[in-house]
Amino acid sequence: MIGKLLTSDFLKIKRKGLWFLTALGPIGVVALQMVNYGIRKDYLLQQSEDDWGYYLLNVHSFTPLAIVLGIAILTSFMASIENETNAWKQLIALPVSKLTVYLSKFTVLAILLFLSSTLLMLVTMAYGVFLDLGDSIPFGELAKFSYYPYFAALPILALQLWIASVCHNQGIPITVGIFGVIFAYSSYFLPDWMIWKWPSLMNQWDEPIINVMLGIGIGIVLYIIGTIDFARRDVK
Repeated sequence: MIGKLLTSDFLKIKRKGLWFLTALGPIGVVALQMVNYGIRKDYLLQQSEDDWGYYLLNVHSFTPLAIVLGIAILTSFMASIENETNAWKQLIALPVSKLTVYLSKFTVLAILLFLSSTLLMLVTMAYGVFLDLGDSIPFGELAKFSYYPYFAALPILALQLWIASVCHNQGIPITVGIFGVIFAYSSYFLPDWMIWKWPSLMNQWDEPIINVMLGIGIGIVLYIIGTIDFARRDVK
């Protein structure tokens, strides 16, 4: 049944712009570096002996903002599709549990974000090769800066989906998302326990993997809480 729900959800978003937004985020992040390096390439290449490493840091400086904003928009759009067509009642009327319905929504969003992270890695690598930053492409660092923020942002995804699913007025999750973007922009000043800091991969131990582990662990916890709350509520 989960397979049929996933197929249904993917069909629902087919012409709703979610695929466009999924691609827009990573392309936009790298496009900013195209402008950056297009204007002052010589200056930037003088800032470090590791051209690839410095380039990846520049790309990563915008990744947390893009992923937090993307999560807010995608989750709100996903919930809006159901609200506009009054599809929540139709879904619940089917011989499926609310837990399965919620899992399907979360899985679709997680897949979209994973694909977005994959596209980010590919576009980042392509532009790095175009800039001729060196023959030795750091595939490990490329993967880290592309996928680590994704896993670290899972609690934000779980939280935003929870809010979007239980609030008929999508202005509330969008507002929370805007505050999340502000927090992500100020991540350097945030305490390590705030989930909006984790996609930046910064912490007092200087170990990005800690953010990934926290993201996965707390993401699971928030997903379970959101699922239970969604299952207990009456669908309107």
